Formats: sequence, structure tokens, C-alpha cells
Amino acid sequence: MQLIGSDGERYYSWDLPRGKYILGRSPDADFCVPNKTVSRKHAAIEVGESAETLYLTDLDSHNGTTVNGERVAGSVDVKIGDRLAFGQVEFKVVRAGESVEPESASTRSELTAADLEKSVVLPIDEALKPLVAPTADFPDVIAALSEMARMLVLSEPREVMLHRSLELVAKVIPAERLAILSTAEGGEGVTRVATFVPGGKDLGSFNLSRTIINDILKEKNAILIEDSQRDSRYARQESVIISGMKSAMAVPLFDYGKVHGILYADTTNPLHKYDDEFLRLLATFGNIIASRLQNYALLTERQERKVIEAELERAAMIQENLLTRSMPEIPGYQVHAFQEQSRLVGGDLYDLRFLLDGRLVFMVADVSGKGMGAALLMSDILASFRVLYHRRDFELLRAVELVSTELCEHSSYGDFATLFIGLLDPEAHTIRYVNAGHTFPLLVQKNGQLRYLESSGTMIGAFAGSSWEEQQAQIGEGDLLFVFTDGVTEAQRGDELYADERMERQVVAYCERSPQEIAGCLMEDIKEFADDATGTDDITMMIIKRVR
Repeated sequence: MQLIGSDGERYYSWDLPRGKYILGRSPDADFCVPNKTVSRKHAAIEVGESAETLYLTDLDSHNGTTVNGERVAGSVDVKIGDRLAFGQVEFKVVRAGESVEPESASTRSELTAADLEKSVVLPIDEALKPLVAPTADFPDVIAALSEMARMLVLSEPREVMLHRSLELVAKVIPAERLAILSTAEGGEGVTRVATFVPGGKDLGSFNLSRTIINDILKEKNAILIEDSQRDSRYARQESVIISGMKSAMAVPLFDYGKVHGILYADTTNPLHKYDDEFLRLLATFGNIIASRLQNYALLTERQERKVIEAELERAAMIQENLLTRSMPEIPGYQVHAFQEQSRLVGGDLYDLRFLLDGRLVFMVADVSGKGMGAALLMSDILASFRVLYHRRDFELLRAVELVSTELCEHSSYGDFATLFIGLLDPEAHTIRYVNAGHTFPLLVQKNGQLRYLESSGTMIGAFAGSSWEEQQAQIGEGDLLFVFTDGVTEAQRGDELYADERMERQVVAYCERSPQEIAGCLMEDIKEFADDATGTDDITMMIIKRVR
């Protein structure tokens, strides 16, 4: 007996005298097949007393062993004429010295880079030109194209659509095998996603060389191999003799500038020699299939977007619940906080809480970045400070240092926040504060004088070992403290900014009103200035006013 086969690059022919052999990828194997789908010790072959029987045992190979398409478990008898597959490499058992007749399309087909030398190659724009008569006038062609066009609006699973497409193609293009290969993630390589063999015969397996795949996917070419057996160079390739392939076509699934995969057809029947018109017809079918695949991709994208939007809405609700909802009641004071985000979730935060000693701790912060990442960092900062509120020995500087150190150690480079945090003593009417790189809050006195509470240190989480200074301000009767994020002053109208000067005028103009009214009037003015354009940054305001 003899074992013959090919992996598309090499041809193998081994005599099988009586004895035991190991087949595998290892160089030490009796029969070495250096193909990545073959295990190092893939299978054992034992030739017994009979000249026409051998025993095959799979050695727990990674990709398995099959005999005539059936997976091997343990040992099986193999006879002359049986087809063996080790991983993706196929062999046939023949009598020694026997001539090898062409197989049916159920066996392996190899299309290699050498095939391009004798192939008809058409750019996809050329292949998709209108079909010429009489091809376009054939009733079967018209019916198949009409039926396939209907699939563009049918809501059926992708797998069903692909299989039905191949069935329709088979009605007008004589083929022993049809297949659709989808582009892999990133557009490199292809994966077989649908196959069809008329009559329900065994599909077997086939390979397209990387050169051919790249020519189809990247160059967007349609390829026709008219008759491989008539070319002397091609006929010398034993893998083709085994397959008996006469003619093959492969076209890109092309639509709106994008290639979704490859539509493939081949035949072993010498009466079914493919020509340019068959290639154009296959390209037309491929274009319709590609349009439907594009619809599936858009639908999937839309569904994924809905999931993301639902997650963002949930995150926005969680973030909103994290913020202080009810304003604290402080004798002699009015307090209000307001936030409007430019997206569903954002990086601005504010907080107001009473400490155990009766003082009010309040803060406004602006986290770097936008979106979900900023929202996660915001919740981390807020949670870290709230843990510290419950300590009887709460100290402003110490709290800022601890939270900043936590951010430096457990966040990425570029994750930081500007922060203004203060302690209001409602009896002494003093505000002790730390401004960690935040936009300067505005202290508006009853007599109209303005004072900015400037920085006393850098942003939190930006640098390890940073230090801050604690400062103090007195708040008199009728005075108010306006703390805000840069979304207020950086609201835009074209290239013009709302800016500090306009904000100061508005706050001073409304300072006699309640904090809630001041925030409302200021937001109206910002929107009027920006002509109701959607803001590019979150806006947060906090107003603390002493009324007596």
C-alpha cells in the first residue's frame, strides 16, 4: 500500500510495508507532515499481515483525525481507497504503483499562488458590469437574481440567508461545491461560514493560498481558473491530480467600497468549463450577498449601540444618585447646587455633607477626560472622600493628601481632577478651604467687592508627593460663595468664550436673589450666549449664601 497526499505546498508519498509508524509534525516522526494543524505526534499507523489492511490510531491530536470524513476515536481499520485527514491535511490510501484517478469534488482542492499566473483576473468594477445577452436573458438567471434581491428585505438569520444564497447560485452556475468565506476580524484572512454541495455529497475541504486571498480582499479582483488540467505547470502539482479540479472561480463580496468576504465555486466536470460570463454572473451574486451582509452589520451595530446606550443611561442614573439630592439646611444660610452634563455621564462632581462636629464639608471637582472613564473616576473620588467624612479627626489637608495618593497609586497616567473643597463653620462664619488646581471660586461680598479664592496646590492624583496649603475666608452677612467648573466660563459661541468677565457681571447682578434663582438666571444667560448650542463640557455650580 501507499499513502499519498498534499498540504498545498508539499506532496507526500510513502510506501507502507508491514510495521508500525508515527505520523506527525515532529521531525522525529516516521512520516513527518510539517503543517501547523498537525500535532507533533498526531497518529499511529500499523500495517498488519494483510497487504490491504492497516490500523489507524489517533494519539489525542489537537485537531483530530478523520477517515472518510468521520472523526476517529481510538483505533480503526483503514482500507485501500479510504481518505484520511490529519488536521487539515488530507491523504488517500492507494495500491503501490497504481495510477491516481481524479477524485470527485468531495476531496481536497488547492488553489495556490502559482494559479494566478494562468488565471483570468478582473477588477471588481469590471466584473460587476451589466451582464451581456444571452446570459442576462436566461429565465433561470432572472429568477435567481430576483429571488436573491428579495432577501435584502427578509428578516431571517444570517446563516439561513447565506445557505439560501448558495442554493440560488447553484441553480444557474454548474458547480460541485460552493462556499462563502467571511473576512476575519481586522480584515486579515477568511473563515468559511457557509457551504453548499448539490445532492448533499461530502464537501471535503479546500484551501485558498494567502496570495489569492489577498488579491481578492485587498486588490478587489475576481479570479477565474478556466482549466487547471490543461496547463502543464499546474498538472505537475500532485495535489491537483488528487482533487481532479477542472475549473474554479472566486469573487469578492463587494459593496460600497467594502469587501465582506469571498464567494467561491468549483467544478470537476470538464463539460462545465467556466468563462468570463460565469465570472461576471458570480460577481453579481456576490454583490447582492455583500449588500445583505452590510445590512446585517448595520443591524448588529445598531443593536450594540442600543445596549451601550442602555448601559450609559443606567450609569447616568447611578451617577445622579451618587450626588447630593437634598440641600442641607443651615440656620442663616441658603445653599444650592446645580449640574448639567454635556453627555449622559460626565466627570464633574459636587458634594455637601455635615461632619460629626456640625461643620459643613462641601466640594466641587472636575475630573480629566469625558464620558464613562471620567464618570468612573468621579465616583471613585467621591467614595474616597465620603469614607473620610465619618472620622472624628477629619482634617481637610489630610483628606486631600489621602485621596490624591490613592488616585496616583491606582489610576492611569493622565487621570487626575481639579478640586475645591471647603469647610463651613456656620457659627464662626468662616470657610477653610483647599483649592487643588481648580477654577477660582468667586466670593461676592455684600458691598459688591469680589475676591477669587486662588489655588493652594496642584490637581489631585497628578503627582506623587504633592502638597497643598489650607486657607481661610470670612463670609459676612449678605455675602455669597460661587464655586463652579470651567464649563461655565468656557461655554462657546463660535470662537468666543463666555469668559470670567460676563460671569462676574451676571453673578453680581443677581446676588440679591436666592442661590437657586442665581443659578437659574446664569444658566439662561449661558444658553442665550451659546444660542442653545449643545455644550462641549459639563457645567456644575454651587452657591452658598449667608442671609443673616
